[in-house]
Amino acid sequence: MDVVASNDERLRAFGEELDDVKRRVLARMGEEDVRYVKRLNRFSRAMEIAGRVLIHVSPEPITFFLGVGALWIHKQLQATEVGHTALHGAYDRLEGAEGFRSRTFRWDTPIDEESWREGHNVRHHGNTNVAGRDPDIHFGPVRLTEQTPHAWHHRFQLPFTLGILFPNFAFLMNLHFTGLNDVFSDNGIATKLDVLPDRSPESKRLAWKRTLRKYVPYYLKNYVFFPLLAGPFWWKVLLGNWLAETMRDVYSAATIYCGHVGHDVASYAIATKARGRGQWYAMQVAATNDYEVSRPISILCGGLDRQIEHHLFPTLPPHRLREIAPEVRAICERHGVPYKTDTWGRTLKKALAHVAALSRQPGGVRQVIREMA
Repeated sequence: MDVVASNDERLRAFGEELDDVKRRVLARMGEEDVRYVKRLNRFSRAMEIAGRVLIHVSPEPITFFLGVGALWIHKQLQATEVGHTALHGAYDRLEGAEGFRSRTFRWDTPIDEESWREGHNVRHHGNTNVAGRDPDIHFGPVRLTEQTPHAWHHRFQLPFTLGILFPNFAFLMNLHFTGLNDVFSDNGIATKLDVLPDRSPESKRLAWKRTLRKYVPYYLKNYVFFPLLAGPFWWKVLLGNWLAETMRDVYSAATIYCGHVGHDVASYAIATKARGRGQWYAMQVAATNDYEVSRPISILCGGLDRQIEHHLFPTLPPHRLREIAPEVRAICERHGVPYKTDTWGRTLKKALAHVAALSRQPGGVRQVIREMA
């Protein structure tokens, strides 16, 4: 009992220190944060204009690929540092940031905003790596933790990840968050479904509606409207748009995998619940990775190189996560909570090695909650 009481007290103190960090950051947020996101959004839109013009008028490969690069930067920023942050509600309470409210913001990404907010903000962040609650312990046929029972199709998940999932990440994430995956597949655990409450005709219609209401206008704009504007050079614009999309998807997928996947990333059995705020924080740290990159690369990652900090405080904007990361790391070390960080390359290699290991590993559900000694 003394050991348990001591551990509970340590986690309580751990939680209180992190709560204090959050209070201090929130107290500082205001005009500076609004200026930052507006400035970044203007830069993103300028990159879109430059990219689309260069792709349309490029007489040779150099200007064409400059256009592709500029358009990719726009799409990457809209998906991550701007879009992901806005949909998390980081700017909901800030005066002057009305264009970035989570309920009304529309990102330049083919993922339905309402479905994403429910699946990501509520299900994933509220229950990170908890089987039966977090739909992100698997992406379609890809098993990311031991909490998803092994099935025959998992044997092919590494080539599927690299050849299909990474290059089409946003397209497949829309299927994931809207529940259309549930219409056609079974997650293999007791809950059966990740997003939909059931497979009734009403649920299926809702999944199709949410999926198509984002796909149709998005892909018509990128793969029909802009190519048609180019007349006989429609193929060049179509190619440029596809390349920018694919670059964003591969980059974003590598970012997400690095933050959530690895042999030393904790996952939790069905019905696992934290005993208090401190243990919830500790579970978030155990279930995520950081990785070290330069500031420009971090901005293109949307601050998700600070995935630990993001999972502790999901409504803080990325530049605030970068600001508090050294303090969070020191708090974790002081309270004996393992804080995992490495280079991006080694972290991605570790994530893909774990995906490969899970493709071979049968086994069932295994509890990997580690009590902090």
